[in-house]
Parts: sequence; structure tokens; C-alpha cells
Amino acid sequence: MAKTKRPLDGVLLFDKPLELSSNIALQKVRRLFHAEKAGHTGTLDPLATGLLPVCFGEATKFTIALLDADKGYRATIRLGQRTTTGDAEGEVIETRPVDVDEAKVQAVLAQFMGESRQLPPMHSAIKHQGKPLYEYIRKGETVERELRTVFIRELTLERLQGDELEFSVLCSKGTYVRTLAEDIAAELGCGGHLIALRRTRIGEFRLEDAHTLQQLESMTEAQRDACLMSLDRLVQALPALELDAVQANRLAQGQRLGLTDGFPDGKRRLYADGRFIGLGELVGGRLSPSRLLSGVAKAAAGANSA
Repeated sequence: MAKTKRPLDGVLLFDKPLELSSNIALQKVRRLFHAEKAGHTGTLDPLATGLLPVCFGEATKFTIALLDADKGYRATIRLGQRTTTGDAEGEVIETRPVDVDEAKVQAVLAQFMGESRQLPPMHSAIKHQGKPLYEYIRKGETVERELRTVFIRELTLERLQGDELEFSVLCSKGTYVRTLAEDIAAELGCGGHLIALRRTRIGEFRLEDAHTLQQLESMTEAQRDACLMSLDRLVQALPALELDAVQANRLAQGQRLGLTDGFPDGKRRLYADGRFIGLGELVGGRLSPSRLLSGVAKAAAGANSA
């Protein structure tokens, strides 16, 4: 008999394996935890591995912070071969000799540091007129795409061996590492395509703290639950505000509070009696509710009707 799904709140750092889509990986994890509701932040292609935060229950309300965060990757390029997709899934369309050394690679990598404009690949999930771009390319169609502004904060050569170049990168959201790899290889004069990609970081979260599917499968339910982080770990970058019971109740009813905390206007982590209750927006000395936990709103409604 299938076990009944349970309400579960928390964040799991998951190490997505090769050849699984992010959604299939999510469903496998969700079934392991018998969770009613779950979502992931930051899609990884089936050929990519690494850090995939899985958010259970109420944690799905606070994923925007991770979607906007910088991300780190370790990538490997096969030099000398261009493919139709820019990665190992495509067919080779051009072969060139490879004549590069470490000094040349270092000089090229330096060119990509900082802000630049990047053209998203056709083999991507970006939508055009309601359909992802990869659906157009499957029909042999190409659509006009807008250049995106991206920022490369760190770009380090990790290994150069034969026709393989491995690098690590820390980049802004919206950066396509596949496109970056193709651009680096093109600048080296030999072309190339991405053959391996592993996400190592999202914001403050690191791959070394993530759990593999095999590890989770070998655990008891209590051990798996102990792997979950609290909801407010998703929004640790925001200033915190502690409210008393009356203030929390008023805010949960949609009222604004007169407050100041010495920080610039913006989002706040909110706590009542030391317990995380959600997010608020502080503007001009007035605090408004932004995203509150459902239990807080229900408790306020009950107290109001009593």
C-alpha cells in the first residue's frame, strides 16, 4: 500500500545525477519524502549534474531569492569540435585543429570577466510566443532572440589537457554556461562544445552540503527529515525584524505597521517569538505583509473571529 503523502516544510540541497531532468529528479525526491508539495529552483539540463535545491511545502513561497542569486559551475569543453546544440547532445558540424596553451587560455578567459551581452541558445527553455525555444529548433525553425546582460564574477582555468579545457565560473542569473563555453572556444580559434557541467553553488549554498539520491535512499525517514533546512535559510540575505504577537496578528490581517530598523527600504525576514513567519516590505517607515506562512494568516483569522 502506498504511503499517504504528508505536509512537509523545508529545504533540501540535492545533488542531481546525470541524465535525469530536474523535474524527474524532483519527483523522485518528493516520493522519497512522501511530501504533498515540492518544487525546485534553477533547472539543470539532463546532461548537467550538481546542486538543485528542493523546496517542500511553504518553502516554495520563498524560492525567488535563489532564482535571483549568483550561481557557480564547473564546466568542461571539448575543443576543436562545434556541435548543433553547443553540447554533447548535438551532431558535430565543424572540426578544427587545436593549438592552445595555458597562457592563451588565461588571456581569453580574462576577456569574459565582468559585464557582457549574451545571446541565449535556441536549445533552451526560454519562451517565445508561449513556446520554449527548443520546440522551434526541433521543427527546424530559428527565432530572433534578445541579447541578455550577464555578469561573470569569477572565471578560473582548472585543467587543460589535450583537447579538453575545464573551468570554473561564478556568474549572474540568466547566464548560459553552454554559450559561454562556445564563446570561449571560438575566441581560442578552434571552436568547441560543452561535454560536462556541474553546478557547485547557488548563492550561499554549496554542493558539498548536498545529498545524492543514493544517500537519501539508504536513510530512514527520520534521517532524511534531518537533512532538511529551515525555511528562512532561503532568505538569510535579508535584514530580520522581530515582531510581538499583536504586531504579527495585525500584519497577518493585512494591516501596515509603523516601524523603522535603520536599514534601507526593502524586504525583511519576519519573526514572532523567535519563529519565522514570512516576509514583509518596509518602505518609508511602514511595514506591509509580502509573503507570510499560511499558518500565520489562519491563526490571525481565528483570533479575529474569536
